[in-house]
Amino acid sequence: MSAGLDDAALAAHLADYAGRILLLVRDSGLFTGKALGKAGDQVANQFLIHALREQRPDDGLLSEESQDTPDRLGKRRVWIIDPLDGTREYGEGRSDWAVHVALAIDGVPTVGAVALPGLDGGILLATDRAGPLPEAAARPRLAVSRTRPAAEALTVAEKLGAELVPMGSAGAKAMAVVRGDVDIYLHSGGQFEWDSAAPAAVALAHGLHASRIDGAPLVYNQQDVAMPDLLICRKDMADSLLAACRNPHIGGKDA
Repeated sequence: MSAGLDDAALAAHLADYAGRILLLVRDSGLFTGKALGKAGDQVANQFLIHALREQRPDDGLLSEESQDTPDRLGKRRVWIIDPLDGTREYGEGRSDWAVHVALAIDGVPTVGAVALPGLDGGILLATDRAGPLPEAAARPRLAVSRTRPAAEALTVAEKLGAELVPMGSAGAKAMAVVRGDVDIYLHSGGQFEWDSAAPAAVALAHGLHASRIDGAPLVYNQQDVAMPDLLICRKDMADSLLAACRNPHIGGKDA
């Protein structure tokens, strides 16, 4: 691990190398299916938590793959990681999985990096690498779960005349908005802080809107780490999307 990296560079470095490790685990040929997903989760998590404890020993840490402790609640700076977002997609040999590394400061997703190693050549998006957004499509495109699209997303898509684009992990869907492959990622039905902290940080750094679906800000490092819903979209779409989400008859689940 390179010494002396600032927070943003460290997040990007960790996400990148965890992604490389996951590719090595997959390419070893020793695991398939659920066993591959489990091995990838554990190996990437060990790398990330050991690296963060070495590089930022005074910061808090929350990982999907490690036992949570109350120690982080008293800290202003907390790293929130998902070593393998989209375990199922990874185990199936798909490309739509991700690595999330984020730093929340006073509950705000301030620094983040999302690696998409399964895409050709690998892609890394980070808060210190923000660039201009691609042009929006003439017809809005909305990323949804490839296996169980949320009723909320389906209803909003119908209201706006949006095209549905199925894909895998939360990170892949959120980064599809940043990359310009879709214009909206609307999630409901339950996630956790590690699912959205890094994607939200990267999206905000790129000038996108990121909030709860009622418009409330995203707040991290809570005692209850559930984060039930999420909206990431272009800013000029936010008001209409939030209005559509207020329909009391909408309900459902997503992933």
